[in-house]
Amino acid sequence: MNFASVTIDQLNAASSPNFNAANFGVVKMSHDGKVTGYNENQEKHTGMSKSAVLGKHFFTQVAPCTNNFMVAQKFENERTLDAKIPYTFTLKMAPTPVTLRMLKDDQNQYLLCDW
Repeated sequence: MNFASVTIDQLNAASSPNFNAANFGVVKMSHDGKVTGYNENQEKHTGMSKSAVLGKHFFTQVAPCTNNFMVAQKFENERTLDAKIPYTFTLKMAPTPVTLRMLKDDQNQYLLCDW
């Protein structure tokens, strides 16, 4: 998987081992924001384990620093989405610049993090 070119269809078809092979963070969410997938790269960079975040609301319980118009609101407002933005994570770590890629379709939504 490549951060810039992976498609939402490829993500939807991927299994956990495929997510773990990615050299970027993958957060898979239901449309109501509950975390349903979380890869090892994301665990490594955030210090939050997969078991600690699965089933939790990403924008309010896992990464409230993303509960804003640039990230959470984009997922809420758009029926389908494929957008990339520069961002800085600030929760539970020193300010950390990343590139986020937000993808959404009728099945799932994903937040990809290029650390």
